[in-house]
Amino acid sequence: MILYSFCRSVQGIGMEVARMETPFILGVNYWPRRKAMGWWKDFDAGEVHGEFATIASLGMTVVRIFLLWEDFQPTPDSVDAASLANLHTVADIAAHHKLVLDVTFFTGHMSGPNWCPGWLLGEPADPTNFHHLQVVSANKIVDKPYRNPYHDPIALAAERLLLTTVVTGLKDHPGIGWWNLGNEPDLFAWPRDAAAGQAWVREMTQLIKAIDPVHPVTCGLHADSLFRTNNLRVHEVYAETDWAVMHSYPMYVSWMKNPLDPDYVPFTCAVVSALCGKPTLMEEFGGCTAPPGAPSQVWNWTAYGKPRAQFMASEEDLAAYYAAVLPTLVDVGATGAMLWCFADYSSDLWNEPPCDEARHERFFGMVRPDGTLKPHAEVIKQFAASKPTVKAAVRPVQLGVSAADFYTDPSGHMKRLFAAFAGTDRLK
Repeated sequence: MILYSFCRSVQGIGMEVARMETPFILGVNYWPRRKAMGWWKDFDAGEVHGEFATIASLGMTVVRIFLLWEDFQPTPDSVDAASLANLHTVADIAAHHKLVLDVTFFTGHMSGPNWCPGWLLGEPADPTNFHHLQVVSANKIVDKPYRNPYHDPIALAAERLLLTTVVTGLKDHPGIGWWNLGNEPDLFAWPRDAAAGQAWVREMTQLIKAIDPVHPVTCGLHADSLFRTNNLRVHEVYAETDWAVMHSYPMYVSWMKNPLDPDYVPFTCAVVSALCGKPTLMEEFGGCTAPPGAPSQVWNWTAYGKPRAQFMASEEDLAAYYAAVLPTLVDVGATGAMLWCFADYSSDLWNEPPCDEARHERFFGMVRPDGTLKPHAEVIKQFAASKPTVKAAVRPVQLGVSAADFYTDPSGHMKRLFAAFAGTDRLK
């Protein structure tokens, strides 16, 4: 009930939330450790009960779940009854554990591959789709183009059907926290221009709000929308939604001196808020870990036909990173923090996408494959026990340019702004 009241209080009041004694959200992005992206096809309510109990025991209040598109819409004009029933069960389990769900539609891009419903494959292909990423459909890797979900009439009709069906069925459920229009949707496809991207977000948000005027709506953008014009621009997307969110990882930024720089994640929240005028939820952040007891290191292998070098933090270094990031997120006026992700994946999944190629994706969890907790889980538990609240930003970012001008050179502005936020010694 506390988080539900928070959802009501944040909606539509912009930066005023920073002046309220509202709880700082703590949550986690969820795929089961034994199923990963296969959980809707092989659903086990007992597994979800056990893992949600672990999440709740750490003081978290939100679980972000992903409606893998092909599992929920096997055809463009239908919603799968079994998946829908399982979603209701997940909401029941969440409510039982006093958790709420961040329900993410149109997944879509996830952990490397693009997971595509079979009916979306084929002509008319669109050059703005991310065909260079691995495409998985019906549990198989496929080499086919797919329709653009922002423009194709078949895709748009399917999206409206899925939103209408799910939101209508769950809008009054106590297990619902908010609705999310996608997971890093620019990695699946780009709108043809920024106006089209904003128009798509507006239409889908208004459709949800017409059915459910209570629960907030957001769209899961990541740091790419701060570094280039991908036609999902922060100030335009979040002008249409109730909430602003961000996903960011310093290990993926070439000019970070330290792959675990604790200022980078709060900095990206502060930039989003400066661009859109709303407080920002850090919906995804974290790191992948080396084996227990091993030091931080770099792994090298060939992924998707190209050399890959990946920083892997020691479990202790990642715990220290979380301990440094969480209070700094409060300092920038963020509304909460959500870990990526719940669990490392069972070795039974390592020969399947995404774990076969993206080996680091096996080890992003706060829970190891055997169910034991990594050290940073205790950091989360202690931070939750301190009962953090949303505060007015004491470390805001001042853009120095308009939002439109920011997007004339977003990468250059990000480097300039980070130097001002954290110091030039933090740059390569």
